[in-house]
Amino acid sequence: MIVKKHMLSFLIATSLLLGACSPSADESGATESYLGTETTAKSIQTSESTEVKKESSSEAASSSQTEGTKEQSVKESQIEEVASEEPIDGYKTISVDGGDLSGHREPNVRVNIGFDDREYWGFTNEYGQLVRVTADAIVLQDDTTEPIKSNGRYYHDEAKVSGVENSNLDEGHVIADSLGGVSNAYNITPQDSVLNRHGDQAYMERNIRQAGGATNFEAIITYPDTETQIPSKYRYTYTILGNDIVDEFVNGNPDEYNKEQGLTTSESTESEPSPESSIVEPEKPSEDISSVDTNNNGMVTIKEAKDAGFSMPITKDHWLYIYMRDNDGDGMIGE
Repeated sequence: MIVKKHMLSFLIATSLLLGACSPSADESGATESYLGTETTAKSIQTSESTEVKKESSSEAASSSQTEGTKEQSVKESQIEEVASEEPIDGYKTISVDGGDLSGHREPNVRVNIGFDDREYWGFTNEYGQLVRVTADAIVLQDDTTEPIKSNGRYYHDEAKVSGVENSNLDEGHVIADSLGGVSNAYNITPQDSVLNRHGDQAYMERNIRQAGGATNFEAIITYPDTETQIPSKYRYTYTILGNDIVDEFVNGNPDEYNKEQGLTTSESTESEPSPESSIVEPEKPSEDISSVDTNNNGMVTIKEAKDAGFSMPITKDHWLYIYMRDNDGDGMIGE
C-alpha cells in the first residue's frame, strides 16, 4: 500500500515536470511569431538592400551616360573648331593687323580688310598675288565715332608691297580708307599715282562716297605674270542707288592711255575748224567728270554730256560711258 502511494506520487511529479518542460500553445505561437517577424525583417532588409543596389546601379549608369554625353559634346565641339579652321572654297582664313606694313602676302588665303566690324575680304592666289576683294556692303568711314587721323586715314602709312618703291606707283587701296578699308598688304596694290589720285580709281571712290555706300562690291585684279605684284588691270562691280556699275581700267596713267587709244582731243590745226568739227570733246583731262557731272551725283546724263560739249552717241569704248546709263544695254547711249 505504501509502495503504491510512492509510485503514484512519482507519476504525479513526473507528469508535472513534463508539463512544465513542454511549451504552451501561446509560447509556441509567440515563438513562431517572433521567427516570422525576424524573417520578415530580413526580407525587408534584403529588399531595401536590393533597391539601394538598383538605385546605385541606376545612378552609376546615369552618371556614366552624363559623362559620355559631355565627352561626346566636347568631341563635337572639337570637330566644329577644327572644321572652322579648314579652308573656305580653297582659301585659308587668317588674321592680319590692319596697319601691318610688311607688304608680305600668304598664298591661297583670305583676310578681313574691313576696319573695325566691317567685313571686307581680300583673296590671294597660289603666288601670293591679291586677285579678288569682296564686300556685301561698303560702310563709309565715320570720323565722329572712329579713330581717324588728321589726314583722314586709319593708319599712319600703307603696306610696302613689292613695286611701290617705283616713284610712279602709289600704295593704292582697293577699298579706300574713306570707304572703311585698312592698310595692310591684302588691301594694297602698287597703282599708278595719277590713276589712284585723279583717275578712274579716285572717281569710283568718290561715287561710292556720294551715294552713301555700295552693295555687292567686288574687285577682280589681274597681273601680267605670276612673278610681279604690280597689277595690269582692275575690274570693279558694285551697286549704288539701285544701279549696277562696272568700272574697268588698266593700271597706268589714264592721260597717256587715252592718248594712245585716240580718246583725247587732238591739237587744233592751222585751218579754221568747221562748226561740225568744233563739237568735240572738251579740252579737259578725259578722266575728269567734275565739269560734266554738274549735280555731283557720280552719274552723267545725256543732257549733262551734251552741255559739256560731248557729241552723241557715247559708245562703250568711250571713257564717259561707265558714268552713264545704257538703258537698253546695246553699248551705245544717246543714239
